[in-house]
Amino acid sequence: MFLRDNPGDCVSGAYSLKIAGGDMGLRIGRRWSPLMNKDWCNLMKLHPPLLVSPGDLSRLSKTQPIFTSSFQTSNNHNPNIVDPLLFYFKVRSPSPSPNFSNFIRAFCSGNHHENISGSTGSNRSDWNQEDVDYLDESGSVIYTGKGVRSVQPGLDDHVMVGGLKKPYLNVSAVAKIVEIVNRWKWGPEMESQLDKLQFVPNMAHVVQALRIVGDTDASLSLFRWAKRQPWYSMPNDECYALLFDRLNRSKDFDAIQSLFDEMIRDSEDNHGVSPVIACNKVVQDLAKAEKLEVAFCCFKKVQDSGFRIDTLTYNSLLTLFLNKGLPYKAFEVYESMESAGCSLDGSTYELMIPSLAKSGRLDAAFKLFQEMKKNNLQPSFLVFASLVDSMGKAGRLDTSMKVYTEMQGFGLRPSATIYVSLIESFVKAGKLETALRIWDEMKKARFRPNYGLYTMVVESHAKSGKLEMAMSLFSDMEKAGFLPTPSTYSCLLEMHSASGQVDSAMKLYNSMSNAGLRPGLSTYTALLTLLANKKLVDVAAKVLLEMKAMGFSVDVSASDVLMVYIKNGSVDLALQWLRFMGSSGIRTNNFIIRQLFESCMKNGLYESAKPLLETYVISAAKVDLILYTSILAHLVRCQEEQNERHLMSILSATKHKAHTFMCGLFTGPEQRKQPVLSFVREFFQSIDYESEEGAARYFVNVLLNYLVLMGQINRARCVWKVAYENKLFPKAIVFDQHIAWSLDVRNLSVGAALIAVVHTLHRFRKRMLYYGVIPRRIKLVTGSTLKIVVAQMLNSVESPFEVSKVVLRAPGDSVMEWFKKPIVQQFLINEIPSRADILMHKLNILFPSSAPEIRSLSPPKPLISGKAIVM
Repeated sequence: MFLRDNPGDCVSGAYSLKIAGGDMGLRIGRRWSPLMNKDWCNLMKLHPPLLVSPGDLSRLSKTQPIFTSSFQTSNNHNPNIVDPLLFYFKVRSPSPSPNFSNFIRAFCSGNHHENISGSTGSNRSDWNQEDVDYLDESGSVIYTGKGVRSVQPGLDDHVMVGGLKKPYLNVSAVAKIVEIVNRWKWGPEMESQLDKLQFVPNMAHVVQALRIVGDTDASLSLFRWAKRQPWYSMPNDECYALLFDRLNRSKDFDAIQSLFDEMIRDSEDNHGVSPVIACNKVVQDLAKAEKLEVAFCCFKKVQDSGFRIDTLTYNSLLTLFLNKGLPYKAFEVYESMESAGCSLDGSTYELMIPSLAKSGRLDAAFKLFQEMKKNNLQPSFLVFASLVDSMGKAGRLDTSMKVYTEMQGFGLRPSATIYVSLIESFVKAGKLETALRIWDEMKKARFRPNYGLYTMVVESHAKSGKLEMAMSLFSDMEKAGFLPTPSTYSCLLEMHSASGQVDSAMKLYNSMSNAGLRPGLSTYTALLTLLANKKLVDVAAKVLLEMKAMGFSVDVSASDVLMVYIKNGSVDLALQWLRFMGSSGIRTNNFIIRQLFESCMKNGLYESAKPLLETYVISAAKVDLILYTSILAHLVRCQEEQNERHLMSILSATKHKAHTFMCGLFTGPEQRKQPVLSFVREFFQSIDYESEEGAARYFVNVLLNYLVLMGQINRARCVWKVAYENKLFPKAIVFDQHIAWSLDVRNLSVGAALIAVVHTLHRFRKRMLYYGVIPRRIKLVTGSTLKIVVAQMLNSVESPFEVSKVVLRAPGDSVMEWFKKPIVQQFLINEIPSRADILMHKLNILFPSSAPEIRSLSPPKPLISGKAIVM
């Protein structure tokens, strides 16, 4: 038996009486008082729940005093309950009808005036006409009227007050739902209690209950129960928004995603229902929680469902992608925002413009900037700063300055970061004047340039050659309390060194050392190069030793200084520096030794050159054919006997196979044990023409010069013949059948040209006399330098060759007649007439150091003295 205890169940403030398991208790609100009287319990077991009239209640109170006392005791604990007591207990009739329950059902449905099968007229009259007295706690009657009839739970949406239908109040319904949910939270018990509700809920009740229930699991359980009810309808945005809010507070993102998918499916099944607010809230909450993948997945699902996405949702996604370092994904969201026609607000501009600028999409960023101003939205400091910085770094200095000016026009004060960015941009672009102007503006704004900015400005002025301004800024930097970096010192020192300012460079070097800073390798190199160019050997030696003490490897730097002296022609200083290197244990490389040796040879310092060559050979360096030939060339031009001895000793110190060949060439056949021609062929066969062809050609030219000067014409002709056989001069002789025969000596030395002319004319004579072949003409291509020497030699034997610009030519018939003369035959077969002036004329042109008035006209002495050598 149940009596309702909540306001609005039957009448306001009614109490309930419940029998459970044989024990009877009176429930006052949420309190239960035991009624232990056995007669009372037996009475309740025998009769079904019926309406108790005031008379029955009076008789019951007389026979069961414990009931009244229990009620009064319980009621004292519930002072808020002042409504009359209503009991469902027993009908007046001593023999109740078996269809009494059907009557009650009909009465509650409003059909109590109809005839009910099996009921008596007295029953109908009794129920319709009897008034019920409603008493307060003191027993006074406060209301008399028709009694309240029971309703069947879950089927009726109203209650009967007498003969009137009264709707169930929404407040009472929501309160009952909230009470059950808060008590049972979740599970079958809660759903069982909800199923027993004595009214039919609707979604409005559920939404109101969700607003009150604070527990996440309880809210979800209530929603799941509602979905299974036949009265369920697709809820509005508010219901889902409440659930998502609960789940977001509990950080249950998996449940959010599951509920979101369920909402999307339900919205697709119920066409016309669009949970726009809930969809946007889900994406926003997930974005704020930095659930990137889930947020973007939900965003795409909302897009695919065709729901409208608001600006706040777009902004939350943009912020998420930008914070995660995914600007291009943010641009994708922004493009979808534009395509969807969603209006951009100030927050969107504030997000996108800096991001576009930093990612290099400057045109798009500037376009949004202009659009933002067009929409009467004032750009923030962040927007201006990002555009100024990005435009400047991209080299778009005009645009950067324009934005900077607009920023000041909006009343925004540039920060130190903006000043630094502008100065860096203009310095890197080489516009130092504009950079200095902004530098002054920065100081006027009472911003102090930082360490890095000072360093950059000083170094940029130094590298651009503005050393006075660089030193001025350098002094300001020291006065500001900044210790210049080694890089700044090095830059200033290197630039002063490059400009040749020794005093300033040494001052900076000493200042750097006093500051305890260690110069770098490039700084030492620049300073040593400057000192070497200024020929300050002692100072350079001091700096080099300090460099060595700092732990640097000084071999390369010392060699560089030595090379500077060699290139400048300061051979004495180079030798002095080399001696200092040796005494300090500093080594150099063979290349520089060779360069210094060649410089000594060039300047006639043969005594100093020989030790260098010996060092070169001892260090396992190979004296190649070119080096040996260059020494031989010095011997050809030598004019003093003492120097000739030094040169001969230098040639011997090379230990090259060419020197052995030279010595064997001037010995007799007894010592050589083979003819000269075979000996020469053997030497030339030992040459590697793939790698030394040019060197062999150079050697032949110098050797023929030397042999001609020594008067060894026959040996010279052997050398030329073998050289031609080995194709060292493949295009020298050309036979063009009967038209023209020619000899080209333009690429030969004087001695080689003379020997080549004599030997080739001898070949032409044999060919013409023996074979009877006479060409139309014969040409000797000499070039402008050898033309006079060859012409004078041939004129001494009355040759028919005519001299033109670069060629000596003659008809073949005339040359044939000339060949028949005995003097010509003797000239071609034996040797060139001893006309030393003819040869020395050309030698003085090629080698001006050979002065004819100093040099003796008599033939020089041979390498090895002895009798005439028999060929």
